[in-house]
Amino acid sequence: MDSGSTSSSISSKTSLSRSRVPFDETNIPPRYPRNPSLNSGVRRTSKASATTQNFDRFIPDRLSTDMDIARCLLTQARRDKENNAVVSPSKEVYRKRLAETILQNRTQILSFKSKPAAPIDAWYNEPSTSNQVSYQKSVKPRRHIPQSSERTLDAPDLVDDYYLNLLDWGSANVLAIALGSTVYLWDATTGSTSELMTVEEEDGPVTSVNWAPDGRHIAVGLNNSDVQLWDSANNCLLRTLKGAHRSRVGALAWSNQILTTGGMDGMIVDNDVRIRSHIVQTYTGHTHEVCGLKWSGSGQQLASGGNDNLLHIWDVSMSSSNAVPNQNQWLHRLDDHMAAVKAIAWCPFQSNLLATGEGGNDRSIKFWNTHTGACLNSIDARSQVCSLLWNKNEKELLSSHGFTNNQLTLWKYPSMVKMAELTGHTSRVLFMAQSPDGCTVATAAGDETLRFWNVFGNPESQKSAPKSNAGIAPFAKYNHIR
Repeated sequence: MDSGSTSSSISSKTSLSRSRVPFDETNIPPRYPRNPSLNSGVRRTSKASATTQNFDRFIPDRLSTDMDIARCLLTQARRDKENNAVVSPSKEVYRKRLAETILQNRTQILSFKSKPAAPIDAWYNEPSTSNQVSYQKSVKPRRHIPQSSERTLDAPDLVDDYYLNLLDWGSANVLAIALGSTVYLWDATTGSTSELMTVEEEDGPVTSVNWAPDGRHIAVGLNNSDVQLWDSANNCLLRTLKGAHRSRVGALAWSNQILTTGGMDGMIVDNDVRIRSHIVQTYTGHTHEVCGLKWSGSGQQLASGGNDNLLHIWDVSMSSSNAVPNQNQWLHRLDDHMAAVKAIAWCPFQSNLLATGEGGNDRSIKFWNTHTGACLNSIDARSQVCSLLWNKNEKELLSSHGFTNNQLTLWKYPSMVKMAELTGHTSRVLFMAQSPDGCTVATAAGDETLRFWNVFGNPESQKSAPKSNAGIAPFAKYNHIR
């Protein structure tokens, strides 16, 4: 975005309070050089040497055999045959994930000269206060992942509060961010910035923003317990929802025309924005502030997380069978967390899979089967988890963190091996939002900057890229084997 045009449009309203201009371009730090060691393990063979390999038989070599992998693969079928008993689904999932972790998805015993380079332990955590350095395995990504943000914008007056939700990217490719008592809109297509609304000092600050599915209407939660509905195209206030909460509204989630709100009073309320009496259903279960709220893609289930360290799964089909009118009973009440549950993300390729992240006392990422309520996996992220986003095109999960590195971490699912760590923010990365095409991720942090990362690649190029036949068969490159 051009800093000159931005300053002329909104600097007059902000220069009185402080010298920094919202959405002003800041100096982007220099890009980190690529690690030369990442490609050092790949052998390069000349064209002449490749054409001279014309073998007609295979001679085994004990030096090229991984004996541990060989023993595991050769005895696995025998063990499965001996243990012919019925295996529970959870035990089968555990076996598959154990094989992924130990075998690294390998199904071949022998190694060859043309075998791809093994994963490199390139990513590590900086020394902690206890002078211990913990290393974690990583895999070399199939695509290039930029190590620095593509664009950095100034975001003065961003409230540094873990329990709020101040950033959202709508389906019309417009980013909304709340800075103090003002909501700004940044059009990603044109790069233009506009001010949507500003509330009075006694009503603010803004505590949550969330776009409706149409990408035109937006809900704004306030510190005075009200929720305002705005038309972004005409820049006008449509209505104000009152009476649903007794304190600030820090979480919002849309399901068609139903706006679900979560407040500091622990209440969750369904509001039908089409009717005058907008409160149609309440969810009672949290005893502290509701800070995470997400509907599933089907609109059948609602996940809520609170500062009471609880995660609730609500099902819309249970409301009609409840004895109390207009009140829903949870499907699952999950108390495995040790800190506030704010980061919530429904999996785009498996409807009943939910990922959650916890605060500083837990620092873990957990995966849930929302049909059964079972915890499928728990990963120690080693820092406060502020937000989670799934890649829409690959089986990958992006997490944003607080102390100590304030980084973004890209994980490969389901092995949960680190693919990349992206740094640049100097304070905890509180909020993340994903562009409609699924490529770009916007992050806002306590350092009052808004950064854009091309972490998920280009879906068009991924779909059009030809699939490689390498690795389909162990002897695919040889013409005759006997």
